[in-house]
Amino acid sequence: MAAATASPKVDCLFHDATWTCTFIVADEATKKCMIIDSAMDFDPASGRTGNEHNDKVCALVAEKGYDVAYIAETHVHADHLTGANYLKEKFPAAKTIIGSRVVEVQKLFKGVFNIGDEDLKADGSAFDMLLEDEQVLPLGSINVRVMHTPGHTPACVSYVVGDALFCGDTVFLPDFGSARCDFPSGDAKALYTSVTTKLFSLPDETRVFVGHDYAPGGRPIAWESTIGDEKAKNKHLHTGVTEAEFVDMRTTRDSTLAAPKLILPSLQVNLRNGKLPTPESNGVSYLKIPLNKL
Repeated sequence: MAAATASPKVDCLFHDATWTCTFIVADEATKKCMIIDSAMDFDPASGRTGNEHNDKVCALVAEKGYDVAYIAETHVHADHLTGANYLKEKFPAAKTIIGSRVVEVQKLFKGVFNIGDEDLKADGSAFDMLLEDEQVLPLGSINVRVMHTPGHTPACVSYVVGDALFCGDTVFLPDFGSARCDFPSGDAKALYTSVTTKLFSLPDETRVFVGHDYAPGGRPIAWESTIGDEKAKNKHLHTGVTEAEFVDMRTTRDSTLAAPKLILPSLQVNLRNGKLPTPESNGVSYLKIPLNKL
């Protein structure tokens, strides 16, 4: 039987270009692992893609002798392109997984980019499994608990793997705070609820692994804290911050932020679970730039 409070082995491969944390999470007893929030290399100036980062993931999996069970997304990212499709080719037995509300995001942005049904069905079928809130998956002898944690996007999920939480873009390390909520269908009030009633209900000793780190103040890159530290020290969401205070802070701050550099290519690829748009008659895939839409 899977153990809910076991302690998985966690490795992080940091994608420097997008400040993204890709996690390889393993049950060392059975060598089963999951890959969370992979990243494809992408140069927006030349339009060239690459998989140097994902090849490092594959090398680590091979070095450790792991068997990849899941290739997981916490949400449809707007700041980097997922490497899920490439990793699925490398590990065909693995299941690609994401929260079930991804369908809402697909429907929204399918319209923004005017993507035809032949290229994207807004039904989640680009992914192997759509996950519901509180669904439990086995990872060898460890349980993976799915928590629906909307706010940054409506489809965000966090994964509780034994004593470790992988929270994507909800909270970051305490000195950076929280994720923005100004994307279409983002909701600061929902993020407050997700963090304070769901994430903060976990034991204080729960290890917290964040989706990004931006090295505020020039400190070294890091990606791990605890629920106790987040409750005590998170600059945006520490215990005592009211919903009204957080929503006001988050809304004001978000109004000053520029759109992520890779938002347009990221969304078009990530809606498709890492697949590029269907090549045109010349064999080339193209990304669109919708004018005055975002």
